[in-house]
Amino acid sequence: MHSHPPAGDLQSVDEYLAEISAAITPLAPRELSLADAEGARAAADITAGYALPPFDNSAMDGFAVLAADLAGASTERPVTLPVTGEVPAGDTREHRLEPGHCLRIMTGAPLPAGADAVVPVELTESGDGQVTFRAPVEPGGSVRLTGSDVRPGDLLLTAGTRIGPVELGLLAAAGHATVPARPRPRVAVIATGNELAEPGTPLARGQIWESNSTMLAAAARADGADAYRPAAVPDDKAKVLAMIEAELGHADLLITSGGVSMGGEHDVVKAALLEFGEVRFRKIAMQPGMPQGFGLLGGGRTPILTLPGNPVSAYISYLLFGRAALNALQGGPAARLEPTRIALAGPVRSPGGKRSFLRGVLSAGRTSVSPLTGQASHQLATLAKADALIIVPEEVTAMTAGELADVLFLHV
Repeated sequence: MHSHPPAGDLQSVDEYLAEISAAITPLAPRELSLADAEGARAAADITAGYALPPFDNSAMDGFAVLAADLAGASTERPVTLPVTGEVPAGDTREHRLEPGHCLRIMTGAPLPAGADAVVPVELTESGDGQVTFRAPVEPGGSVRLTGSDVRPGDLLLTAGTRIGPVELGLLAAAGHATVPARPRPRVAVIATGNELAEPGTPLARGQIWESNSTMLAAAARADGADAYRPAAVPDDKAKVLAMIEAELGHADLLITSGGVSMGGEHDVVKAALLEFGEVRFRKIAMQPGMPQGFGLLGGGRTPILTLPGNPVSAYISYLLFGRAALNALQGGPAARLEPTRIALAGPVRSPGGKRSFLRGVLSAGRTSVSPLTGQASHQLATLAKADALIIVPEEVTAMTAGELADVLFLHV
C-alpha cells in the first residue's frame, strides 16, 4: 500500500454527503392509498387493529376432526369416520362437528366448532361418504390459530420503513387501505449538451445518443422515486434555465448531468444556476466524479444535484449523492457509505488525494473482488460488467492483490 497526502482544496465525499443530508427538508407525510404507497416510507409506526389470521382456519385441504376420535388410529387398526358436510374457503355459515364424524374442509376455511385438528387429504382414504384414517393427529394439527401471525396491537411497520411488495401485502392483510407515509419523491433528470441525440434517431457528425438521463432516472425509480426525463437541452444558458424553472413546479429533486466542469464557456448548467445564487459548485476528492454542484432552488427550496456528464461519473455520483438526497427527502437517517471489506484479487492504483471508486467483479461467494480493465469515466460497458465498486482511500495510491479493500455492492 502506497500513501499520498490528500489534496487540501477538495471537499471530502463524507463532508459532501453530510451537507446534502443536513440541507434537505423531508417531504411532508400524508395518507397514501396502498396503490400509491409502493416505494414510500412509513411516516409513523403502524400497528395491527385485528388478529391475523382473524379466525382459526385450515392450513390444508383435508378433513376437520376431533383429535380424540383418532387417538387409536394405526395402519393395523384404521379409524373410519362418516363425512357429514363440507366447509369451503370463504364460507360464512356456522358449522359444528359432532364427535365421531368429520367434515371435508378446504385451505383457509374456518375451523368448525367442535373440531380441533385437520388431517390433510393425502393422509386419508376416501370412500362412499366416509374417510379412513391410519394415524393419530395432535390437537391443532394443520390448523392456523387466530393471531398466530399478528395479534391486535402488534407493530407491523416502524416509522421510516421503505414500503415494498411484502410491506404492502402485510398492510392489506391487516385491513389497512391507506398508510401515513412520505411519498415517493418526484425526480426530474435533465441532460444537457449540443452533442446529444435521442436514442433511435440518426446521428449527425459529432453527436452521441443521450444515455445519462435514461440511466439515472431508472436508478432513481429503483430507489423508490417517481423519476422522469425531460428532453435533453442544448448548450444554451437561457434554455437550460427555462427547463430548470419549468421543472421546479412539479419535482421534489432535480438532477442534471453535464455542463459543470471547472471552467469553459459551455458549462451552461453552472452558468444558468449562478443566476439563482443558491447553488454551490465544488470539487469533490473523488474519482470519477470530481465536479459537483448542490443547492436549493426557489421558494419551495427544491434540491438540485448537478452531476458530471461522463456516464460512469454521473452514475457513481448518483449512487453516492442522489441516493443521499432521496433518503433525506423521505426522512431517512443521515447518509453514509456502508462498504463491505473483502480481499482484492488483483492490484489497483489511484491518484493521491482522491477517493477512487473502481469497477470490479465479485467472486462467486463475494469473498474477493477483481478490478476490471477499462476504468475511464466514459466506459459504460465496463460499468455494465461490474457488480461492485472498489473504494481506494484518498491517502492511498496503490493496493496489491490480497489486501483487504472496502467494496460497495452494486446489486443486492
